[in-house]
Amino acid sequence: MVLAAGRGERMRPLTDLCPKPLLLVRGTPLIGWHLQALADAGYRRAVVNTAWLGEQLERRFAAGHGALQIDWSREGLDFGEALETAGGIARALPALDEVFWVVAGDVYVPGFTFPPEALRRFAEGPRLAHLYLVRNPAHNPRGDFALQPDSLLANDGEQRYTYSTIGLYRKAFFAGLPAGNPEGLKVPLAPMLRHAADNGQVSAELYTGDWTDVGTPQRLAQLNSA
Repeated sequence: MVLAAGRGERMRPLTDLCPKPLLLVRGTPLIGWHLQALADAGYRRAVVNTAWLGEQLERRFAAGHGALQIDWSREGLDFGEALETAGGIARALPALDEVFWVVAGDVYVPGFTFPPEALRRFAEGPRLAHLYLVRNPAHNPRGDFALQPDSLLANDGEQRYTYSTIGLYRKAFFAGLPAGNPEGLKVPLAPMLRHAADNGQVSAELYTGDWTDVGTPQRLAQLNSA
């Protein structure tokens, strides 16, 4: 699942007329980097949620992306606004497999390959989620989570890292939310991750490749000038 429903307030005015995932990085829409990586890894279907200017995303990828078929979860059309991360995933859950990838459509991670073997290992294990962490960027110096020696996620620790927005999840992780989120509940993901981490239900690993949260026009410009 690729998360693409956000308004992109910090990217204004660039996102006033263009959804953030369609902003170009080195000639390719941000979301296009993910879709290409998924297609290259052999996946044949992705779910993308939309809200702000979602019709532009659907027009741009009406035929999918290569061999990758795209199913749309239209939060804006159904509820008038985005449902936050967990609410959006819960809404799309009926269209997802029992185990699935999640990535935000507005991060630039050109070397991440969504390896099928990682999905298989996760599916065979006991955890409800597996997160990919990155070293803290300047805009998030305190980080989000710690990584324990046994590869379990922790909320606190001597060394904290930033959640890359890339993760593997089981449907069971969202069992506390109404199936399909029919009422359009707005639910953030972070509190659910913290609760699951406290219960030893989330594993994690450090990703050391290039990663950028394209959260401001300045960061976008830096990427395009490199």
